[in-house]
Amino acid sequence: MTIVIAMGVSGSGKSTVASELARRNGWTLLEGDAFHPQANIAKMQAGTPLTDADRLPWLHAIAAEIDVLRARGESAVVACSALKRAYRDILIGDRPDVVLLYLRGSRALIGARMAARKNHFMPAGLLDSQFATLEEPGPDERPIVVDIGPAPSAIVDALQERLK
Repeated sequence: MTIVIAMGVSGSGKSTVASELARRNGWTLLEGDAFHPQANIAKMQAGTPLTDADRLPWLHAIAAEIDVLRARGESAVVACSALKRAYRDILIGDRPDVVLLYLRGSRALIGARMAARKNHFMPAGLLDSQFATLEEPGPDERPIVVDIGPAPSAIVDALQERLK
């Protein structure tokens, strides 16, 4: 059993990579955005960055679902920004079967992707606040760090090898 947390700023491809990884392996997909309370979504839609206090209930809800999956012995991929070490501590904690995948890309590339996407509640204007909040994972977190430049299928191909 493996739980992969696909983390990165908005527009880094978390949902795309997570859904393809889950599909290829027959794993459960958890879309972190689905765990946001409506108040958080409304804030983001209005262009207001979330605070740590806004994020805590959301992170704890995701962590609780991770524990449910682990208790059932199910593998899964979780698409979740997990921008700060403190957030990742909530999601990963002392769960040895949870793997951190960091989708890393430049501000320019991600900004272009966000400008091109449609029907997403996160406005491109919040990207700077995402990068300001981002604490890249350190070596002690044992992240799999992936450059988001290649096509999502190529990223997942590489991930499949690294997860073996």
